[in-house]
Amino acid sequence: QVQLVESGGGLVQAGGSLRLSCAASGRTLTSYTMGWFRQAPGKEREFIAAISRSGGTTYYADSVKGRFTISKDNMKNTVHLQMNSLKPDDAAEYYCAASSAISVRVGLNRYDYWGQGTQVTVSS
Repeated sequence: QVQLVESGGGLVQAGGSLRLSCAASGRTLTSYTMGWFRQAPGKEREFIAAISRSGGTTYYADSVKGRFTISKDNMKNTVHLQMNSLKPDDAAEYYCAASSAISVRVGLNRYDYWGQGTQVTVSS
């Protein structure tokens, strides 16, 4: 079992940047595909980005491709999400999650462990 704790959320102006972190404990992240998701009020939780166990493969939602970058530091057991060129539509609660699946293209229901979330607010 793995425990996940997100950090790095906050208030940023449109066009600005934030870097989210997800610290894991309990098991090494080399055992998991890691993903970032977000959920805005009144909306369903949506996939943002995923990274493979080794960190060598990434996958992004079209809405963030070219603006967000997911990375993994297996030595520090941490996953990051660098978010650039933020838009008001990016405002949401952001969650990291761990999946035992090998593919980075699995759906939300294949993620076994979830963090508590970190809030991102983008002012226009």
